[in-house]
Amino acid sequence: MKSEAIVEFGKPLQTIESENPVPKEKEVLLKITNSGVCHSDVHLHDGYFDLGGGNQLPVGAALSLPHVLGHEIEGEVVSIGPDVKDLEIGSDVVVYPWIGCGDCPTCLSGDEHYCNAPQQLGIQLPGGFSDYCLIPDSKYALDYTGIRPGLAATYMCSGLTAFGALKKLVNISDDDHILVMGLGGVGMMGLQFARSLFSCKILAADIDPNKLQAARGAGAHEVYNTSDELSLMKLLDDTKGGVKAVVDFVGAEKTLKYSLDSTKKGGQIIVVGLFGGAFQMPIPMFPLSAKSIGGSFVGSLDETREMLNLVKTGKVDPIPVSSRGMKEATKTLDDLRDGAITGRVVLQP
Repeated sequence: MKSEAIVEFGKPLQTIESENPVPKEKEVLLKITNSGVCHSDVHLHDGYFDLGGGNQLPVGAALSLPHVLGHEIEGEVVSIGPDVKDLEIGSDVVVYPWIGCGDCPTCLSGDEHYCNAPQQLGIQLPGGFSDYCLIPDSKYALDYTGIRPGLAATYMCSGLTAFGALKKLVNISDDDHILVMGLGGVGMMGLQFARSLFSCKILAADIDPNKLQAARGAGAHEVYNTSDELSLMKLLDDTKGGVKAVVDFVGAEKTLKYSLDSTKKGGQIIVVGLFGGAFQMPIPMFPLSAKSIGGSFVGSLDETREMLNLVKTGKVDPIPVSSRGMKEATKTLDDLRDGAITGRVVLQP
């Protein structure tokens, strides 16, 4: 099989060839039909996450080069291990990639995406930038009947990340406002899930006028260009003092500051994005503002099933998804790095 792999961090991906894996026990072999490209793939390709102040979190310890990226995986089951009883050859599935060790208390509680010894597809294990991908257990292969091919792949990270973050918001009334910060692929997913999960007004913010226009067309009640110094004042005026909650799908110093400034007393900020930087706040301001800041990392296998069932009802409008050939993987990573993609791109072998 052919795969597009990181051979050297920060350099163009290279095509490598290897034998097709043979599934054992509960393993499943997929022939890839669509593989989504995520902004976290950009950081993995770079070889580090930006911690601010010139500090970096290297990913070399997690990735063994050459490494095949891709954790938004969709494909056809072409071979199964002898212990697989719940899946048939020829099935079209999407794959839950956020796999843990399976033995620790965290995994046994159902939160394997928080495992300290992860075995995640596209990160620790080879992913979907390939002709084929080996899935460790058939339980991670999920039916997506009723969801458009290509779009289905994007729900395994983009969708799940947005859904998992919004599920963390609490005490949201119909009179409140939620702000979706950042309107890339995940942010646009967040906008759609927010509209389906809550009855309050959903606002959106970004620096890109085209993305703001797309968000308005996708149902945002109001949009704000954060590069405009007066936008925060307008938001505070529109909401009569600030929003109840912000989900920051960028995770940069400027977006987190805007999120804090736009949230009313007692509000909630969930940071999802990994753009990078550092954050500092005087400790007394936490109790005095009564604001809470938390993080969110994808979601559990149960949340994934819940999300897919919600999407299948038709209550979640699709985000823009475009297709490219697998050989365009490097270009797609570069386009994401430059902020030149609206919605999501999926690669096809």
